Amino acid sequence: MSNHNQLIDDHVRKNLDAYIAETARLCAQPSVSARSEGTRECAPLVAEILRAHGLDVQSFDTPGNPILVGRARGKSARTLLFYNHYDVQPPEPLELWTTPPYQPTVRDGALYARGSKDDKGELIARLAAVDAARSAHNGELPCGVTFVVEGEEEIGSPHIAEFVQTHKELLKSDCAIWEEGGMDSEGRPVISLGRRGVLGVELEVKTISRDAHSGSAHILPSAAWRLVWALASLKDRAENILIPGFYDAVKPVSALDAKIIAARPSDEEHTKQEYSVKEFLRGVTGDAYKRAVFQPTCNVQGITTGYQGAGNKTVIPARATAKLDFRLVPDQDPRDIFEKLKQHLARAGFADVDVKWNGAMWPSRQDSNDPSVKLHARTAREVYGKDAVMIPIGGGSSPVYAFAGPLNIPVISPGVGYDGSRTHSPNENVRLEDFYNAARHIARIVNEFANL
Repeated sequence: MSNHNQLIDDHVRKNLDAYIAETARLCAQPSVSARSEGTRECAPLVAEILRAHGLDVQSFDTPGNPILVGRARGKSARTLLFYNHYDVQPPEPLELWTTPPYQPTVRDGALYARGSKDDKGELIARLAAVDAARSAHNGELPCGVTFVVEGEEEIGSPHIAEFVQTHKELLKSDCAIWEEGGMDSEGRPVISLGRRGVLGVELEVKTISRDAHSGSAHILPSAAWRLVWALASLKDRAENILIPGFYDAVKPVSALDAKIIAARPSDEEHTKQEYSVKEFLRGVTGDAYKRAVFQPTCNVQGITTGYQGAGNKTVIPARATAKLDFRLVPDQDPRDIFEKLKQHLARAGFADVDVKWNGAMWPSRQDSNDPSVKLHARTAREVYGKDAVMIPIGGGSSPVYAFAGPLNIPVISPGVGYDGSRTHSPNENVRLEDFYNAARHIARIVNEFANL
């Protein structure tokens, strides 16, 4: 182990309790962007934390939540950009949390709280890494760092792309470290080479002026049934999406991606156990299971209509809504899919269904041979003692495209996550050992990046 790496490890180990306490403090502040709960209060707290870690901070107003930029110069002109977000998903259902989501609790070697992994724990781990790299170099960073921390990632980052375009000179950098990362079920570090895109929509049906007595169900139309029929027109029971032209831009899996997939260890048995399923959709297994992520999806997030309380309330619902998301693969454009969805519903006899755009992110890809990817893999091996697992494209979505294209930079994603992090779910958590290792890993990247 190099002297710098030893100093890095010593710094993180010595200050780990303080970093976990800082994460807990940040997690105690609600910041649910989906309903503007606490985000405005969280932004200045994040700015305070960035300054405490030696960064010069600017806050930029947007039509939504503020975007924070923190910068520090290094001995090298090369710069690493860190993208993170301070907003979180709603914590519901609250009854499934063992401890309250905004009362951070350490138990069984992990910190439990909403945002502990996604994305407040990730942010503090990166700041810990910068501290450690600075400490190992006698108070001076080996390369420059720029932190971009937004408050709308969980609602599709509607303002980040315009912000990056407008501030390209301020954000000029040589590589981005993305907002999340971690390990698979076997403790192997994961390198994701891409992200799927996502389109969020809300469908709304109104059939009558008000809820009516169900004794009139023989003559009055139900918004609930109307919505169910509209949803049924989108996908068949074999999981095929029925919107004309939906698959037009989807390409076959490339030879390089097929090679990466074949080399990736399978986690399908673990995934079945995790979610208590006997088989996956379409019965996929083996390479077909690993290739399934290259297919776009149509998911119903939730349906709201009629009476949901105890017992019966015999009414005909006047209004029904459904929230959907479409996960998209490279070359699919959310705007195109949105228009095709509206056209499909109209042609299928559902012109009365109102279709609302609920945010979108575009797909992105990363070159597996980029030097930054190789640095990610090599330093991961040093920290975790295992070779990194390459994933051609991840199942989730994030605004990688907003940075990689305009800034012309590669993107890597080390992080604190593991398969039991419960991201977006009750009992979200970050294990203290994973936080420690992620900070050590990212600090090594900061330490060596100037020499790439």
